[in-house]
Amino acid sequence: MSMKVSRGFVNAPVALRCLVAAIFMCPVVTFAGAADDAVAVVVDQAKVIKLPEKVTTIVVGNPLIADVTLQSGGMVIVTGKGYGSTNLIAMDRGGSVLADRAIQVEGPSEKMVTVFRGVDRESYSCTPACQRRVTLGDGQNYFTQTLAQTDNLNNQASAAAAKP
Repeated sequence: MSMKVSRGFVNAPVALRCLVAAIFMCPVVTFAGAADDAVAVVVDQAKVIKLPEKVTTIVVGNPLIADVTLQSGGMVIVTGKGYGSTNLIAMDRGGSVLADRAIQVEGPSEKMVTVFRGVDRESYSCTPACQRRVTLGDGQNYFTQTLAQTDNLNNQASAAAAKP
């Protein structure tokens, strides 16, 4: 029995080689559209994006990750609420889908310092001096104390602003 040894891809017909090359050159598509359509936002920050003007309804896949507010003219404000990815679907009055965009919420990366005390984590915003920062994933005691201080300060500022 005779075996013919092929030299693989080199001996393949030209049409097959062109087909394989074309497949490898196709753009990669994410679950919610092209990668360029993804909205990247930092947790606790907002970003304005433009959608078609006919948008009347917006649905967010996971509202724990992002909050979306529709403004007139198709302007949308996306606020990062938690780490992760979700999507938004924009529809017109008739229920037709006008846009389906991925939303990726990431943590802050600039001018942050993270301190680990054993398994507990503390986050500090260093712009320009390091101050406590409420960040998802910080240790329970640190998070609760920092949030309580922030709430107390906000309440005092609101009360002072309300006085004539």
